[in-house]
Amino acid sequence: MTEKSVENQLPVVFDQYRIRGRNLFFRPDNIYALKINTITTAEGLMTLEGFRLVPLLNLSQLKRFYPHQTKLYQFIIPKVEFKDVLLRKNKISLSNAVFHSPDLLMYTTDAQLRKSDKPFGFEVSLKAVKLVSAKIKIAKPDGSRLVSADVLNVNISQLMLDKETTKEVIPVGYKNFTVSGRGIAYSGARDFTVGSLALNPTSGELRKISVAGPASLPNKTMTNLLVDRIAFAFNKWGFVDRKLNLDVKEIFVDQAKGTILGTDNPVVRKPGSGGIHFPVIVGKVTIRNSDVAYDKNNQPLAVKNLNASVNGLQLDRGSQNSGMAVSMKDYRVTAGTFSYRNRFYYMTAGQSEFSQNKISINQFAMKPVVSRAQFIRMIPVESDLYDISVQKITAGGSWDFFSGKKFINASTVTLSSADANIFRSKIPKDDPKEKALYSRMLRTIKIPLHVQNLDLKNSKLVYEEDTPESEGPGKLTFSNFNMNVKNLNSAKMKGKPTRVDIKIACSFMNLAPLSVSWNFDVADQKDNFAISGKTVNLPAAGINPFIRPYLHVTATGTIQEMLFNFKGNPAGLGGAFNLKHKDLKVTILNKDSRQKKGLLTAIANLFVKSDSERLPQDVTIEDVERDPTKSFFNLFWKGIEQGLKKTLIGISGGKEEPVNMTTQPVKNVDKKVKQATGKTPGSKNASEKSIK
Repeated sequence: MTEKSVENQLPVVFDQYRIRGRNLFFRPDNIYALKINTITTAEGLMTLEGFRLVPLLNLSQLKRFYPHQTKLYQFIIPKVEFKDVLLRKNKISLSNAVFHSPDLLMYTTDAQLRKSDKPFGFEVSLKAVKLVSAKIKIAKPDGSRLVSADVLNVNISQLMLDKETTKEVIPVGYKNFTVSGRGIAYSGARDFTVGSLALNPTSGELRKISVAGPASLPNKTMTNLLVDRIAFAFNKWGFVDRKLNLDVKEIFVDQAKGTILGTDNPVVRKPGSGGIHFPVIVGKVTIRNSDVAYDKNNQPLAVKNLNASVNGLQLDRGSQNSGMAVSMKDYRVTAGTFSYRNRFYYMTAGQSEFSQNKISINQFAMKPVVSRAQFIRMIPVESDLYDISVQKITAGGSWDFFSGKKFINASTVTLSSADANIFRSKIPKDDPKEKALYSRMLRTIKIPLHVQNLDLKNSKLVYEEDTPESEGPGKLTFSNFNMNVKNLNSAKMKGKPTRVDIKIACSFMNLAPLSVSWNFDVADQKDNFAISGKTVNLPAAGINPFIRPYLHVTATGTIQEMLFNFKGNPAGLGGAFNLKHKDLKVTILNKDSRQKKGLLTAIANLFVKSDSERLPQDVTIEDVERDPTKSFFNLFWKGIEQGLKKTLIGISGGKEEPVNMTTQPVKNVDKKVKQATGKTPGSKNASEKSIK
């Protein structure tokens, strides 16, 4: 034998053996000592009692004198049994190895593991290896726990270790294995504990799982989660290019309860840096009876009584290795309650259901968490404050929210018994940003979207607005509100119509029916639109709650019929307006005392046509310019305003029309009084209202 060949040969060779001894001691190096109380053999069975591999140095001494050592071990095993031990040349084989109640302790250091180019020179074959009631602890370099197990049982059949297996990610081969244990813990970036576990090559089960931490790392998501049971089964698993390749049959999660705290700047793992081979296939995922919450910046999202079933789940890398692409065959998610809170609102929902072709949400509500006065102080520019409740929301169709090819193709979306209050204050400064029309806004949606029918049924809409001079907010009420929207779309779904048709029927101010027809084409880059409507038998006093608080004007009489038919684009609108009215009078109020101003009222009514003709002619609406910083409804109101002025007081329309229909006549009256008396009666004029 050459010197090189001796390195790969065992120092002893035997077929049969008989050994008996007591108090054995062996010191292989300056780090460890091996002690065995007794060793006996009988009929091929070797028994060791009181086996101890103990370190001669503590961890600090190891780091000092052996800085390249990466680990320090201590093994205490009360009883070890080997059956049919065979040592020959470079082969070690035995039919059975049983380790009873082993206590295994391992310390790790900060030293870098040195890779050896020297191949493993032995062949180890063990028909069966068992660890019975093992206790394991692996410590970090600072002495704290990395991994521990209070009780661990391992049974491996046909274990192989040779130069080929050592090249693999798992350096041993095996035919089968089972692992069971209690009191399992791992402390890395987060602390994991498992009450009990059972594993084999095709399935596993974990009970009483806890995930916590990290407690003080600013760029890490903090988790506090308890799970009663997790079970899983594999169709197959292995390694491809040293990455884990998973084909999972099923994952089952029962009673997951806890909170995840998000961070503003999470550490994002670079694509391709993980040890997972994609795609990952999961046949079925089931989540049952769970309560989970996600909280970021004190804006918690909570779901209670969560139940979910997902079939045909596939996880893959996103386009250009960015993010994760998710696809699934079908899914169904139900929740008992849902809640979300942000800076201004608290949103809740009752029993809800989501699937790939159905959505149902009961008792949805979005309630302000601040008062109107607080909201006004908190916003830098004008904005709406919403108070919304919806008895039920349903949707049917097909959609994909998860894959790289997201889309929404809904046949129906229905909101039943909605109650919405919209409040806007004119106290904050105007928002100077351009407001796009709805056709343009829909075009900016990045995914294909098409909703064949969107219905709002049996609902109520209240709009309130105040100004610095107003005595409380003005109010517009639309009750018994029913709306149908056909072909709501983003102009990105091939073969689907792009024209949106909207029909509205409601009661205006709880007094008179109002109907509206409105259409536009999302694919029209010029953003043309048309809107027409009709209201009948509206008592003029019905609009007093809106005009009295900040215009200090009230009206009486009847609007017997009002018709409008406008067409427009982002520049403005024009069209026709027709008003039939009877006994229309206005009363101008003192701003401070709210008492009637007799002289101004009398003069104003000289300019107002109290009665229309029996069959009044249309008036032409023209040159109504749009302020691009205002909404579509501001432009629409300007068209109504011009029609009212032309009909009631005969004022011709023109560019830069003021928004409020009553302010200009009052200003004209003030001007005439000033010309006659040399002074303006009463207080200052009310500020002009502007529907944003």
